[in-house]
Amino acid sequence: MESWGLPVSDTWRLCRNLDEVFAFIEHWDKQRFHLPMGIDGIVIKVNSLLHQEELGFTAKIPRWAISYKYQSESATTVLESISYQVGRTGAVTPVANLRPVQLAGTKVKRASLHNADEIARLDIRVGDWVFVEKGGEIIPKITGVDTAKRGLFSEETKFLHDCPVCGTALVRTEGEAAWYCPNEQACPPQVKGRMEHFIQRKALNIDGLGAETIDLLVEKGLVANAGELYSIQYEELIALDRFADKSVRNLLAGIEKSKSVPFPKVLFGIGIRVVGATVAEKLAEHFGSLENIAKASFEELIQAPEIGEKIARSVLAYFAAEENQAFLEKLEKAGLQLAMTGGPATESEALAGLSFVISGVFSQFSREELQDKIKANGGKLVSSVSAKVNYLLAGENMGPAKLEKASKLGVKILSEQEFLDMLVPTI
Repeated sequence: MESWGLPVSDTWRLCRNLDEVFAFIEHWDKQRFHLPMGIDGIVIKVNSLLHQEELGFTAKIPRWAISYKYQSESATTVLESISYQVGRTGAVTPVANLRPVQLAGTKVKRASLHNADEIARLDIRVGDWVFVEKGGEIIPKITGVDTAKRGLFSEETKFLHDCPVCGTALVRTEGEAAWYCPNEQACPPQVKGRMEHFIQRKALNIDGLGAETIDLLVEKGLVANAGELYSIQYEELIALDRFADKSVRNLLAGIEKSKSVPFPKVLFGIGIRVVGATVAEKLAEHFGSLENIAKASFEELIQAPEIGEKIARSVLAYFAAEENQAFLEKLEKAGLQLAMTGGPATESEALAGLSFVISGVFSQFSREELQDKIKANGGKLVSSVSAKVNYLLAGENMGPAKLEKASKLGVKILSEQEFLDMLVPTI
């Protein structure tokens, strides 16, 4: 980049060993305060592109890079009160309202207390002097309490028993830290939160519809869930404040366009607890349609790639609820995509029922091409080696850990040519 005349920061270094890496970390721990912008750490990357390809990615991050975070700046201030927020899943989160304090370039007034267990761990009380840091220099968090400054008459914090919005008694699932409001269908923050989740970019991506508009539609009684967006009329919208002809038509066009959003994004958008975008894609690819997922048993769900017991139970609970069934019927009636379409052309069923892990570099195909080839011939892709995997498709320079684990578990190891031989006569 420098040879092309592009401006490049002179802060990067190529380190030949870990001693050089740690020396670099130590150097910038002191020198970072002299930079023209604030930083919270450094990033260490594997330099070899071949090794980067081998290490690959998780659903969200590269395995060949890691961030090192420096000790955060700390400040002390007074906890003035504790309020409670209700999320789209009904989880109730306590929030510390602080006497404003300057920290890492901004004025901090609030910090999450996460859950009842964290309040008990900190033994935090209204009126306490607390230590505040910014996690990653961005998110404020309370790290401790200065009990030496605690007043004689301070009272122990007791977590809420009832929802702060709708008044419903809170419940707590065994094994989970959060308390939940079970009033899913009528608790306003949950209703609005699920709709905001439904319309977001990673889900249905409905243009012209935001949080403020959702608040207005719910408050006016025009919609009670996202499925009712598809039956809303021009006359109902034009009568609302801040709505003109153009904005109404844009919103209706955005709602109509969302009917063509692919099934994995729809599945993510409906908001099954613990089913994120990646899990929704795995479920969609494995079962092919919403109907098949709804009919799947616990045993069938955990056979899907990367679906564990917690996710399986959450999926079963979602489809068992009558109100969710009614919601999904509205989506089906509206014409949303509730089954897989398109994708790689089907070539054969030569690999039907077989699962593969791909590792290394190949001579005839890229890894992406091999993934498409496996899917096109009825096979399934898995990200990590386990006893359930049928084959490890091994290329050059593959990771020794995967090879060792496959050998230990008795997973058959295939070369690129052996894999291609399994497809004959389809290629």
